[in-house]
Amino acid sequence: MRLYGVITFLTPFFLLHFSLHLQAYTPVNNFTVSCGTTGTSLDGERTWSGDADSKYLSTKDGTVSGEATKQGSSVNQVPYMKARLSYSEFKYSFPVTTGPQFVRLFFYPADYPPSFQRSNASFSVHSNGFTLLNDFNASLNADAQNLETLFREYVVYVNDGESRLTLSFSPSKPNSYAFINGIEVLSMPTDLYYTPPNDTGFTTVGTTTQYSVGTSFALQTVYRIKVGGQEISAVNDTGLFRKWTGDEERYLIQQNPEHNDLSTDNGKRNITVNPDYVAPKELYRSERNMGTNSTLNKMINLTWEFPVDTGFNYVLRLHFCELDPNITDMGERKFIIYIASQLADERADVMLWTQKQKGVAVHRNYAVNLPKKTDTEKRVNLSLQMHPQIDSLTKYSDAFLNGLEIFKISEAGTNNLAGLNPDPVPVHTPPNNSPVPKGKTSSGSGTAIIGIVAGVVSGVVLIVLLLVFLFVRFHKRTTKPKDYKQSKSSATSKWGPLSFITTKSTTTNSSLPSDLCRNFSLAEIKSATNNFDEVFIVGVGGFGHVYKGYIDGGSTPVAIKRLKPGSQQGAHEFMNEIEMLLQLRHLHLVSLIGYCNESNEMILIYDFMARGTLRDHLYNTDNPPLTWKQRLQICIGAARGLHYLHTGAKHTIIHRDVKTTNILLDEKWVAKVSDFGLSRIGPTGMSKAHVSTVVKGSIGYLDPEYYKRQRLTEKSDVYSFGVVLFELLCARPPLIRTAEKKQVSLADWARHCYKNGTIAQIVDPTLKGRIAPECLRKFCEIGVSCLLDDGTLRPSMNDVVWMLEFALQLQDSAEQRENGNNLTQGDNERGDEAIDDLFSSGTSVGQVSDFNKSGSVVSVSTTSEDQTGSNYKESDKLMMSGTVFSEIVDPKPR
Repeated sequence: MRLYGVITFLTPFFLLHFSLHLQAYTPVNNFTVSCGTTGTSLDGERTWSGDADSKYLSTKDGTVSGEATKQGSSVNQVPYMKARLSYSEFKYSFPVTTGPQFVRLFFYPADYPPSFQRSNASFSVHSNGFTLLNDFNASLNADAQNLETLFREYVVYVNDGESRLTLSFSPSKPNSYAFINGIEVLSMPTDLYYTPPNDTGFTTVGTTTQYSVGTSFALQTVYRIKVGGQEISAVNDTGLFRKWTGDEERYLIQQNPEHNDLSTDNGKRNITVNPDYVAPKELYRSERNMGTNSTLNKMINLTWEFPVDTGFNYVLRLHFCELDPNITDMGERKFIIYIASQLADERADVMLWTQKQKGVAVHRNYAVNLPKKTDTEKRVNLSLQMHPQIDSLTKYSDAFLNGLEIFKISEAGTNNLAGLNPDPVPVHTPPNNSPVPKGKTSSGSGTAIIGIVAGVVSGVVLIVLLLVFLFVRFHKRTTKPKDYKQSKSSATSKWGPLSFITTKSTTTNSSLPSDLCRNFSLAEIKSATNNFDEVFIVGVGGFGHVYKGYIDGGSTPVAIKRLKPGSQQGAHEFMNEIEMLLQLRHLHLVSLIGYCNESNEMILIYDFMARGTLRDHLYNTDNPPLTWKQRLQICIGAARGLHYLHTGAKHTIIHRDVKTTNILLDEKWVAKVSDFGLSRIGPTGMSKAHVSTVVKGSIGYLDPEYYKRQRLTEKSDVYSFGVVLFELLCARPPLIRTAEKKQVSLADWARHCYKNGTIAQIVDPTLKGRIAPECLRKFCEIGVSCLLDDGTLRPSMNDVVWMLEFALQLQDSAEQRENGNNLTQGDNERGDEAIDDLFSSGTSVGQVSDFNKSGSVVSVSTTSEDQTGSNYKESDKLMMSGTVFSEIVDPKPR
């Protein structure tokens, strides 16, 4: 019994000693404060001290302690349920040693008695000269991220001569208040995130300069992720109490689905981390990679997207540890790293970095600048892409990652780390189904009689209104001008063509009519945009500002285009777009929901396109590059929309402004043609082949035949679409005025390269090795045929649609062959050389049909003419047949 007592007594001592021995770093300063409380409390892992009687709360006057009125399902009691609140500034002060300190802030946006409403919390936080938060609206941030609690982590350097770390909380407005639920201050190693004085720094992507994180900067931890595994809790870190969150699928947007989560060694292999506080060893026991099919991996990549604030520098720390038993030497697995669509590392090789040592953890830092493109831009997606290195020396075409940290760096000069508040989340107004309160009368029967009479009167009125509506609508239909030009000229300034619209109800609760659009009141538009609040602006164009708004009680997001005074696209274009879109309904055309023409305001309301414009994903953007198949599918969708315009309506409609900014993408990447302000009705008589009109359109996309002769046909749209095709392929603008003369125009340069057999040299570098040669051949043939000088020789949009669909089939077939490892030995060895050799014969632009002679499909190069007068090849007809497709899929070498 005595021995048992001794063991019982000593066990806590040994456990404490053992835990301290495992801890890689012991903080000199370690403060955990539960604000608004007294005494100490536990959160299940750590002990928190109250601030009510604490010397750390240096400014206590005017503050109160409050407890949240309700506890959310994911909200811990400590430190979130109680808070320190004040309508005036209050401060905390912590005695610390010189050096970097972790500063962690915990917020629970909730109602706190007696009068602290959740929505009124707006404040700034400063620490030792740095602005950590500015006009921070806690509830807006929580709602935008669908979170109940908020956590912010910073790194602040306390210089020599400063003996304290201070935190001040200042309300932003007279009627707003500041609050805090929990504070943690923890010292950390000097060389963990700050660049040592004798270190030259690390790569700044997109430049040749080196970047260093000096002690004059403060940092904010934006993301800290354990890739390919479950989260690591704060107590299981290296003594720095960092939480490593799990690899969330919402950030990983492209991957090999067969290899999502790979646990490398089940914890058996010894892992070396030096210094040992850099990250816990558990971080390196899981990874996300691309799988073992090296051939298939040439077509894919690993891509993450992380929403971040614009206007700051960021440092990304990538953690690696090579544990794959198949990898034994340098150069066997190399990969390419892109950050914010810019090359960060062309030959990443973990075995090279560790000098062939397996199980040794290593990290690499990369800096990137994300400038604001507009004053209203708030957040962008910071992309991280990893591509396998494809060359004859690389044994495994694969890429992998174990962990990731992303830090925002304070602005030089202003010491600011604060971003802007997100856009308000729409308030979903529930339908009012509650009965109307009955008025007090001398008897209950009086109320019943009044109700019956009111019901009868309402019914009669409703029937009369219905009859009037039907009569007016029938009358308008029978007297509607037959010719579009007549209707347009008869009421240019009186909005005559819109008169049959204005009888529609202005309620926002009714379902949208299928035949006409809604006439919104200006009050409804102001309500949808919070009185045209700038935070809702999502785009700016020649027409004016485009706002993101919410209608139908906040349940429906819409794009609201507001004409600005003095716009070059005036009332005529406004009316023209309404008239056009009233006639059109198609999957690949943006739908017009309604309009507002009130108090000199001209406003159009459309379906909201969550992915923005196509150009937003091609160049001069922080969005990750689109995959080749995404680009093909977007091309096909846009082509279908244009084909519908040309043939699907009563009269041919010529868009006249086809370009990548007028092709929008919804949340599922479905392409939709937009902006019909310049559109025109095409030739209406059999004897008339064109429309004579003043030239309008966008430089770089404009059909030269239309420009020279002022004769507009649907083939002018085909030319513009040809420019779009090469814009997608090359990821460059249609015009670069500072380029060499022959490269200024993308259309001219693409045709020049096609003719000289050098088209592969101008393909978007991010697509290298990812386009099947036969697919690229067909795609370029389509693009060049669209750009022919003679409009009558260009294909119709119908031809373009099925040729693009055929190109997609070629890509799919190539990937299926590679997936089945059925490529010929020559194809496997040549790789990208196949694409480089595609055009080496110097095919002439005038001999488009010769393109097929080098393909794997035997073709006849005779031409035929369809009913629309467009030329196409018999070989293309043959390619669409089932026999041709069966030959394409046939794995046997020919």
